[in-house]
Amino acid sequence: MLAGCGSTGQEDHGGNHVAELSSAADDGPYAGRELADPRPRPDFTLTAQDGARFNFAQETGGEPTLLFFGYANCPDVCPTTMADVALALRSVPEDVAARTQVVFVTTDPARDTPEFLGEYLARFDAELPNRFVGLTGTQAEVEAAQVAAEVSLAEADGTMHATSLLLYGADDMARVMFSAGDTSDEIADDLTTVTDS
Repeated sequence: MLAGCGSTGQEDHGGNHVAELSSAADDGPYAGRELADPRPRPDFTLTAQDGARFNFAQETGGEPTLLFFGYANCPDVCPTTMADVALALRSVPEDVAARTQVVFVTTDPARDTPEFLGEYLARFDAELPNRFVGLTGTQAEVEAAQVAAEVSLAEADGTMHATSLLLYGADDMARVMFSAGDTSDEIADDLTTVTDS
């Protein structure tokens, strides 16, 4: 089910984002939304900002990984989410930050070239031990990645997309997700939880 992520609960006409509503447990060990049905780390291949092909499952397997689908020209939710992730990584122990990978998959492959994604993500990951990975591809490849990650397909040329930030642990399962409105502190707490477990 989809719902607008604006404060009114309706569609946010500034950015046309949608928040995924998921049945999640509230009493679990996580600060974010614990997924009632954990999701396996998806297997998809796209093109990274350096032009190389990047297989998500192989390149990130066995390590804490944050996965987000968005677009670089986004005026609100996407840059706020990336900024929160960067803040979280700057606040966790150094070994946790060094193990964590952040992957941003564009929902607007027509405009988000590898070079443009690299420039966009460089605004957030300066001085972090791991650079953020930006992925793009054909429209069909991007849609296949969304299906593999079990997020809703983006609409309106990629500008209406799910705002879920999925956190995969070392066991290659996502047991927790974040949405717009969750804080960098909550992300940091859960990064530490999945890294310690």
